[in-house]
Amino acid sequence: MATKFLLTFAICRLIVTVGLTLDPAELLSLGVEGQLSLDPADVSKASLDFGGTQSAEPLAVLHPASAHDVARLVKSAYESAQGIGVSARGHGHSINGQAMTTNGLVIQMSGSRGSRLGLLKPAQPIVSEKYMYVDVWGGELWIDVLKSTLEYGLAPKSWTDYLYLSVGGTLSNAGISGQAFNHGPQISNVYELDVVTGKGEVLTCSEEQNSDLYYGVLGGLGQFGIITRARIALERAPRRVRWIRVLYSNFTTFTEDQEYLISQHGQTQKFDYVEGFVIVDEGLINNWRSSFFSPRNPVKISSLKSDGGVLYCLEITKNYQDSNAHTIDQEVESLLKKLNYIPASVFTTDLPYVDFLDRVHKAELKLRSKNLWDVPHPWLNLFVPKSRIAEFDKGVFKGILGNKTSGPILIYPMNKNKWDEESSVVTPNEDVFYLVALLRSALDNGDETQALQYLSNQNRQILQFCEEAGINAKQYLPHYTTQQEWINHFGEKWDKFSRRKMEFDPRHILATGQGIFTPTLNPSGASW
Repeated sequence: MATKFLLTFAICRLIVTVGLTLDPAELLSLGVEGQLSLDPADVSKASLDFGGTQSAEPLAVLHPASAHDVARLVKSAYESAQGIGVSARGHGHSINGQAMTTNGLVIQMSGSRGSRLGLLKPAQPIVSEKYMYVDVWGGELWIDVLKSTLEYGLAPKSWTDYLYLSVGGTLSNAGISGQAFNHGPQISNVYELDVVTGKGEVLTCSEEQNSDLYYGVLGGLGQFGIITRARIALERAPRRVRWIRVLYSNFTTFTEDQEYLISQHGQTQKFDYVEGFVIVDEGLINNWRSSFFSPRNPVKISSLKSDGGVLYCLEITKNYQDSNAHTIDQEVESLLKKLNYIPASVFTTDLPYVDFLDRVHKAELKLRSKNLWDVPHPWLNLFVPKSRIAEFDKGVFKGILGNKTSGPILIYPMNKNKWDEESSVVTPNEDVFYLVALLRSALDNGDETQALQYLSNQNRQILQFCEEAGINAKQYLPHYTTQQEWINHFGEKWDKFSRRKMEFDPRHILATGQGIFTPTLNPSGASW
């Protein structure tokens, strides 16, 4: 009763104060079990994201109690006389306002507010040991998925580096980490989805059922529907991880070793995770994820013969169980013998599998304690073709960046055959391509090279360099300001992408924060 009163009050406020053009009678009869909120704290939170560079204030925020709540709200927006934007928001880790909407409605898929209001969680994870999958709510955080599956000794196969992201959020992009060379991105490890389309329909989709929606939604940037359930593939969870870092001074040697390692996908004798990062700043190697290196024995770039003042770190892991712990030293030694790193630069640590997967959260807690987490994050993520990665290194790592940066720079290769071309994600047209992720934080500390404007300009310089050099790099977590730029981004996939948009979200009301399509007006109020 209290929930219905709050809903009615919220709708009346919307109608009176902001002229909401949804049919009042229809909204009042929605019968959602969750809460439609006008609370300034809710609205403010939904107006911002992790990027910290943009803001957009919605009219209201829905905390759904079920997929039907999501469907009812979307259907009402779809049938309204005027196009009302609807955006699904997970843990708020978009970087360019992708989950925002101005004068629209935000559906808060993740978070604890519902429980504080006395609402039940929309859906608890359901694990199938027999068929090795887990069904999860679209707003579930990956850390909670992991906790649920570990109760059965199972875990998802593919990850992101940071686990406090929503399932629906990462599947709307791709979801990548160091396991992608072997298992593919997270979108390659999904059996089935429940999706609320832009018409308010709730559809189950898979490779066999509603396949066009299934492939469109995976990597579809939220343009075709809101994921309310995902069926995720599982594997037996390892108990422990041997985590290794080795350094390189020569870029060609570094990339050759990385490419060799990912060529071993599917083999028994291989590393289970392959990433890397670029070190252009003397202090970065000891400060970023500093718990890995010993502060009593700091690594000095100046003590190594680096290539153009830059070092490269290969990061690899080998998973193991208690039953084969006695052979892990021998296995790792055998694998390392095939690599050409700087001999004296091997750093290793052993830790529980969960601790390794959750490693970035520990760094987050340290940054939060220093008030360095909630700052602008002008990130730039690119997929760079293997054939041009050396040119990128010379022009960006040894050129544009100079010897200063303000955050980690990841670089690691992936196998294109682990990505399904039917999905909406765009990758370079080569068998191997690299992720290059400049994960910088802007600080207001008087250092010009760490200021938001400086870093944003640097990002533009990097994109301009790629364009002028003819490097066919593709943005991951893409952000563009014109539709022509989006058309160029999708290339030969654009026709299929726009066709799917017209089929599943004909009024262009979903994920308007991406800026790909403009909501359409329907003055007559007739159905489309």
